[in-house]
Amino acid sequence: MNLPDTDLPNTDLPNHFELLATDGAARTGRLTTPHGVVRTPAFMPVGTAGAMKGMHWREVRDAGADIVLGNTYHLMLRPGAERIAALGGLQTFTGWNGPMLTDSGGFQVMSLSDLRKVTEHAVTFRSHIDGAKVELSPERSIEVQRFLGSDIAMQMDECVRLPAERDDIERAMRLSLRWAERSKRAFESAPDGYMLFGIVQGGDIPQLRHASAEGLVEIGFHGYAIGGLAVGEPQAVMLAMIDETAPMLPKERPRYLMGVGTPDDILEAVKRGIDMFDCVMPTRNGRHGVAFTRFGQVNLRNARHADDPRPLDEDSSWPSTRNYARAYLHHLVKAGETLGAMLLSEINIAYYQFLMQGIRDAIAHGTFGEFYQRTREDWARGDIAPR
Repeated sequence: MNLPDTDLPNTDLPNHFELLATDGAARTGRLTTPHGVVRTPAFMPVGTAGAMKGMHWREVRDAGADIVLGNTYHLMLRPGAERIAALGGLQTFTGWNGPMLTDSGGFQVMSLSDLRKVTEHAVTFRSHIDGAKVELSPERSIEVQRFLGSDIAMQMDECVRLPAERDDIERAMRLSLRWAERSKRAFESAPDGYMLFGIVQGGDIPQLRHASAEGLVEIGFHGYAIGGLAVGEPQAVMLAMIDETAPMLPKERPRYLMGVGTPDDILEAVKRGIDMFDCVMPTRNGRHGVAFTRFGQVNLRNARHADDPRPLDEDSSWPSTRNYARAYLHHLVKAGETLGAMLLSEINIAYYQFLMQGIRDAIAHGTFGEFYQRTREDWARGDIAPR
């Protein structure tokens, strides 16, 4: 196989990414979008339906997030892409007014819709809201994302859950490559500065990952995502596929690992050259009483916290992490109070952004190896002892 020259990516699209420093394979950079600059590596909190569950946008910004994610599938069904466009686009509609990435909607179609049909032209499915029949093609996916006005759009792809048969993985990968070409053509009318990312598929088969990456680089995109991971496979498989894929992607373009993940996943992926991440885990776990901290995950449902006046982390820079007693957080969670989910969601988003800032600083100073080791040691040490 002739590998693409990763120093000379397809140049028919402008590059909005500036690589500022590297430390091993880890990278830090700056991605310029129409709505602002994104510092990388970046974690994108997920505002699925145009809202961050349990949080105000100002808390997301104050926590350190430069960019958030919106979901094409959910937004096209409710309130509707054309309606959002008429109201000024997703940033104006939501009040976020910062960089935003939208996914293509394909993953949600595959995962949420029991009744769906995939053809060369499109995927048709029944809305989970009212049962209406909907068709989503690469062209319609790009049209919806342009109506939304996101800074970064994603190509339409088909994501196969693992484990799966090789034939099914290859069929979906080849279809995704053809849809990538159609997505790019549909995006040609987008204004300057807006970006389209291609998505590498191929499941857990290195040869298919290579073929997908090679095909996407030949087509040429503003950035490249690694999709089809964090769908049930062991972490070792995910990391192996990153090892296979990342070196094939242009060094000058941003690399995005979709749907990932835990702080551990992120740290390992950064070590392998990934620049962007998204996951619902910080807010979802927060709603279920779990906090992410320098000491690892802390389950506030546990009775050990019921009489503990200490905060989750007295040295944290985030006020809610530093000021609220574990006993109070435990009470809120056990009582089912909405405030408990809100506080833990913001605590978690703040920790993720704290982690990303630490990663960026370490790469910039050439100390990522030390940061990596110290962070893992803190997680391994675990939470402070009960009182």
